[in-house]
Amino acid sequence: MAVGTDPHDLFAPAATGSVRRLAPNLQRLVAPNPSPLTGPGTNTYVVGSGPHYLVIDPGPDDQTHVDRILAATNGRISHVLCTHSHPDHSPGAAALKARTQAVVLGQPAPHDEHQDDSYRPDRTLDDGDFVEVSGAGVRALHTPGHASNHVCLLLEPEGWLLTGDHLMNGSTVVILPPDGSMRLYLESLRRLRTLPLTALLPGHGAVMPDPLGEIDRVIAHRLQRENKVVVGLLELGGAATLGELVPIVYADTPVALHPLARYSLLAHLQKLLEERRVAQDGERWTWLAA
Repeated sequence: MAVGTDPHDLFAPAATGSVRRLAPNLQRLVAPNPSPLTGPGTNTYVVGSGPHYLVIDPGPDDQTHVDRILAATNGRISHVLCTHSHPDHSPGAAALKARTQAVVLGQPAPHDEHQDDSYRPDRTLDDGDFVEVSGAGVRALHTPGHASNHVCLLLEPEGWLLTGDHLMNGSTVVILPPDGSMRLYLESLRRLRTLPLTALLPGHGAVMPDPLGEIDRVIAHRLQRENKVVVGLLELGGAATLGELVPIVYADTPVALHPLARYSLLAHLQKLLEERRVAQDGERWTWLAA
């Protein structure tokens, strides 16, 4: 598939299977893995103006997608960076390493059922690390919440933040305990809010042009949902199970998505537990009066 033609359009729609040059030093390739959770598919970003490139979030181990990445980089990949190790973001790293000898950077995968167990970074990508390639460079920002090993990548000096799954276009992010943490997710969002960002480049969907507005919107949405958790507990007499709370707290969410909503609900309750606003006794959660 041909790369999008000039003029470069940073805000072009992200279509499944598309390859688009967003800027002279940035391409976006959308993996062929569309779903209700991934939108049109996982965004793989190619950073650099040649002859060598950084690849960010290689996506699933899909041969067609891997071949497109190799074509977009002429096979000259110095580093593969993964924002986190969920199966829609990192499995392609091993295939790219095998074919290019690229160095894989990221934070090691925690051990839980939601991780890509094949993910083995060659080097840990720590908070503040800067990775440079001809024509561009990215700085790593550790942003736990969606996953404990999640990093966002700041393209300097443009101020473009490659957000992985910390922020998505068109959907809220599922928080998956025990590795995911609502408290850390909100803390990471507040940290990002202090940065001089000019655009958000998500792991799914098109670029978002109003970073501060989007971050504030997501924080407000999460806190509103947290308030619904509290209201739901009170409506149920002050104590309830996850199964009893889901239809109340997520009444505005399609029932088909309620099994996924349970994860984020659990993350909200765990945050309230850490703040000593609720107590847990087995499967029951009890509101503690202020």
